[in-house]
Amino acid sequence: MYQPPQFKSTDTAIATRLMREHPLASLISTDDDGLPFVTHLPLHVEERPAADGGAPALVLLGHCAKPNPHWRYLQARPRAVVTFLGPHGYLSPKVYPDLARVPSWNYLAVHCVVQATLLDDPLAKDRLLKKLIGDHEPPYAEQWRGLGDEFAHKMLAGIVGFELTVTELQCKIKLNQHRPESHAAMKAAYAAGNEREQALAAWMDGLGLGK
Repeated sequence: MYQPPQFKSTDTAIATRLMREHPLASLISTDDDGLPFVTHLPLHVEERPAADGGAPALVLLGHCAKPNPHWRYLQARPRAVVTFLGPHGYLSPKVYPDLARVPSWNYLAVHCVVQATLLDDPLAKDRLLKKLIGDHEPPYAEQWRGLGDEFAHKMLAGIVGFELTVTELQCKIKLNQHRPESHAAMKAAYAAGNEREQALAAWMDGLGLGK
């Protein structure tokens, strides 16, 4: 994605936090006609120790229904793109002390280039589902176990899991870092706004903007 220097973040911890707080991702592959094919799905973010002792590897875990052709595209062309969109909101030029400004839109986003590995083994898919359950509704794990093996096998047979190893990571934080004269007014406007705008204000606080 287009990344002006003032909006580019190289902090992996910030990108990982954004992915975990906004797990509904867009998985983008190329279909058999050469066109982008997009599936919207929640992904579990996992950090795994590097074999060479370097920085931990980021792996995204998810699944799709077997009738969804996306897994076949991943099988044929394992390299894909995953995007995450964090909080976003309109930016009024009223936050600037001068009038020679125009409206804009602020947002936080992460784009990942990934290498896919398919998971069709029932045990591997069960482990994957338990990680997603742990992210969103841990108490459901007991209910899932109580549904019985026959039901679980039927449900697991209907999905294909995948591990998406992140090979390139881009994080964009567009909060007008290059216009410090607007930060206090911008944060105040967002703090008084809707839920998405309040989330932008919280990110500004965390990044030390508008203090």
